Amino acid sequence: MGVFVFLPLVLPLTAWPVARLAEQRLHPRTATRLLAAVAGVSAVCSTLCLGLLMIVGTAQLPGNPLPDSWSDPDVRAALPYDEIAGRAAIPALLAVLVSCGAAAWRRARVRRRVVAALGGLPPRSVAVLPDRTPYAYALPGGRVCGRGNGPGRVVVSTGMLAGLASADRRALFAHERAHLAGRHHRHLLTVHLAARANPFLRPLRTAVSYTAERWADEEAAAEVGSRRSVARAIGRAALLAPPAPAAGLPALTGAGPVPRRVDALLRPAPAGRAWPPVGTAVGLAAWGAACGATVSALSSANSAVTLFLVLRGVASPV
Repeated sequence: MGVFVFLPLVLPLTAWPVARLAEQRLHPRTATRLLAAVAGVSAVCSTLCLGLLMIVGTAQLPGNPLPDSWSDPDVRAALPYDEIAGRAAIPALLAVLVSCGAAAWRRARVRRRVVAALGGLPPRSVAVLPDRTPYAYALPGGRVCGRGNGPGRVVVSTGMLAGLASADRRALFAHERAHLAGRHHRHLLTVHLAARANPFLRPLRTAVSYTAERWADEEAAAEVGSRRSVARAIGRAALLAPPAPAAGLPALTGAGPVPRRVDALLRPAPAGRAWPPVGTAVGLAAWGAACGATVSALSSANSAVTLFLVLRGVASPV
C-alpha cells in the first residue's frame, strides 16, 4: 500500500479552494452537483482507507478475531508506520461510523415526525399545517416506517401563509418545488455525511448548503418571472420563520446567509455554464478538486488491491 493509503485522508484539502469560489462564480446548480460529487467520492475513499488501516492494526492486537496469517510481517511491511497508523485507525473508523450513523438516524427521526404530522391530511402536493409558527420546507418523497408521502410535498404552516402576500406565496411554493424537483435533499445528505466521515470536507458541506438554496432561488425566479419578487419573499420569510423549522429539510429560509441570497437575486442571473473555463481561478480550483477526488479513488483502489494480494499471499504461501 505504501503512502498511497494515506493520500485519501488528506486529499480533501484540495477541495477547499473551490468551495468558496463555487459559491461566488459558478451557477448554483453546477456548484451543488460538483461539490456534492467531490465530497461523496472523497468521503468514501477516506473511509475505505481507514478500513484498510484498521485491518492491519487489528491484526496486530492479541486475541483479535482475524486470521493469524494476517499478522505476518509481510502484511505489516505493506503499511508504513504500521504500529502507529494501524492502531490509530481503529478508534478513528469507529468514530466515523458512529458519527455517520447518528446523523442518519437523526435525519430519519425528523422525517418520521414530519410524516406522522401529515398523516391526517389529504395526499396533495402542498400540505398546510394549522400552526401559528411560521415555517415552510420541502419534504422529499418516499416511505418511512410504512408511511409514505408520495413523490414529495411542500409543507407550510398557516402562520407562514398569513405573513406573506400572494406574490410572496407564489415565490415560496416555486422555491420549495425546485428543491423537490432537483432532489436537493440527496446532495445535502451526501455532504453532511461526508463531513462526518472526514472533517476536511466540512467547507464543502457549508458551501453546498448555500448553493442548494441559491439553486432553488434561481429556479423560483425563472418560474415566477421576477428575481426581485423572490428576493422580497426570501427577506419576508426570513423575518417570520425560526432559524431551523425542520433540521435536514430544504427550506426557503434555510442555510446560507439571507442577505447574500437576496443580493444575488438583485443581480443579473448567473450564466448556466456546465463547467468553468480552465484559465479562470474557479476553473483551476474545480479541476484541482476533481483531480484530488480522482487521485483519492485511484489511491484507495490501489491500496485495497495491494492489501488483498498481500493477505492472499500470506494465507496461501507457495
